[in-house]
Amino acid sequence: MHIEPKILDRINGWLTPTFDKETQTTIKENIANNPKDIQESFYKDLEFGTGGMRGIMGVGTNRINKYTLGKSTQGLSDYLHKQFPNEKPKAVIAFDCRHNSKSLAKVVADVFSANNIEVYLFEDLRATPELSFALKHLKCHCGIVLTASHNPPEYNGYKVYWQDGGQLVPPHDSAVIKMINAVDYSQVKFEANNALIHYIGKEVDDVFINASVENGCVGATQKAKDNLTIVFTSLHGTSITAVPETLKRAGYKNVHIVKEQEVPDGGFPTVKSPNPEEPAALKMALELAEKVNADIVIGTDPDCDRLGVAVRNSENELQLLNGNQTMLMMTDFLLKQWKSEGKIIGKEFIASTIVSTPMLNKLAESYGVESKIVLTGFKWIAKLIKDFPELKFIGGGEESFGYMVGDFVRDKDAVTSTLLACEIAAISKSNGSSFYEELIKLYIEHGFYKEKLISLTKKGIEGAQEITQMMIDARENPFESANGSKVIKIEDYQSSVSTNMVTGEKTTIDMPKSNVLIYHTEDGSQVALRPSGTEPKIKFYVSVNTPLKSIADFKEIENLLDAKTEAILKDMKLI
Repeated sequence: MHIEPKILDRINGWLTPTFDKETQTTIKENIANNPKDIQESFYKDLEFGTGGMRGIMGVGTNRINKYTLGKSTQGLSDYLHKQFPNEKPKAVIAFDCRHNSKSLAKVVADVFSANNIEVYLFEDLRATPELSFALKHLKCHCGIVLTASHNPPEYNGYKVYWQDGGQLVPPHDSAVIKMINAVDYSQVKFEANNALIHYIGKEVDDVFINASVENGCVGATQKAKDNLTIVFTSLHGTSITAVPETLKRAGYKNVHIVKEQEVPDGGFPTVKSPNPEEPAALKMALELAEKVNADIVIGTDPDCDRLGVAVRNSENELQLLNGNQTMLMMTDFLLKQWKSEGKIIGKEFIASTIVSTPMLNKLAESYGVESKIVLTGFKWIAKLIKDFPELKFIGGGEESFGYMVGDFVRDKDAVTSTLLACEIAAISKSNGSSFYEELIKLYIEHGFYKEKLISLTKKGIEGAQEITQMMIDARENPFESANGSKVIKIEDYQSSVSTNMVTGEKTTIDMPKSNVLIYHTEDGSQVALRPSGTEPKIKFYVSVNTPLKSIADFKEIENLLDAKTEAILKDMKLI
């Protein structure tokens, strides 16, 4: 197979003394035996997406390795010294259960310390929300977590957090990338100053877990807690270090942990994908739940920032909720709590993203709080807290199973959210209702909104080109109708233009540019398209809605909405 000259130049750059012998040997072997793989490894630089830098581990500019992470950390170090010229910058580093996470975290710590930056490195794997919390708690200037979230085992990643505990956002994100791009691999300082590296652990865990208990408890009595049976799985991830202890300190005693998935393991041996969005990931937890007659099942992803929830439905069967449903319930219960405590005075807000359920806006209206909608990615929700200091943040989430309770953590947080979900289940059960029944009541009050996500995986160079072409086609030849309902508005977040398809009027979208298209139809349905920022996927989000009069009508109306969704997906040739 012929390797393009431009790619060959990149490869040859890695066959110089800047790179260790092992790296050079691997490259030479791959040139001889895996030319396609070597092209994939070098055809571009790994980019910062919605969740930082994420990619397959291996040698090359398009892979996660000590050199690509070293270069990023060198650029970030340069930026920290530029931003804080009169301070000694401090950084905190956490890592998850993935292969090489611990050793790569040490590489990052080494580079920071070599650049005269004081480092707090977690002694062992920790949940991502604890990193966000620790950053503010230890008064650091930035934070790094080594994780690839729910991606397959061959992936790892590098997420950068700023002083406020949130991920990098404008103007820092582009400025940091500029500094990283200016670094040559030969300029990376790998020689650690170990005197500047401090190991942290239990002392931070305790403060974080206590804060999670304080923020996640919404009023369940001890009797209600004793009457709730919980099944929890960490899916071989980091949540085992925080969730069981958080539930224990909050007073939950009937917690059954899926033993086969309890030990952290970057190979994720019992699941095809450690993603709580996928029903198969919670299969073992659901089986255990039937054995112990659990009321609620919760599974978290490897870095413990997202959670999947299953509860008993009207037929007493365990049913998986989607991210929108969990988010609606959590937000409603937080709003109820704030209202009962007299804390809603019109200066509060909840938040979500452009591809999540529009029903959240209805919820905000009914409680008299603001609803702020941002681009996909929790960094944008965290940014709102900084941008609107005059408003109090109650809670916010997105359809992809992430939720943030209050502002003590500035990223999605499956530790506190797991506790909040259990509180909702315990309170509902003690009132003679259930988590599921309370969700149906929300639909009766605000309208029944139902969402579905379809993801198409397109790997490699060809896959990336295919995704690009699909977005071009959708822009150049937009759908005119969906399930017989006329498209009346198209929002293009890449051009920042919203077009009224009836009048032709164009208005500006006041948000940072993003490769997202949203179609709005006459009957209130929505279809959104966006390439994933962290995986080789293009995602299609469908939202449909209709009024719901009673609990008795729920099943019939749900079937009607499912049929509507299916018709839209057929129109788009996705099924």
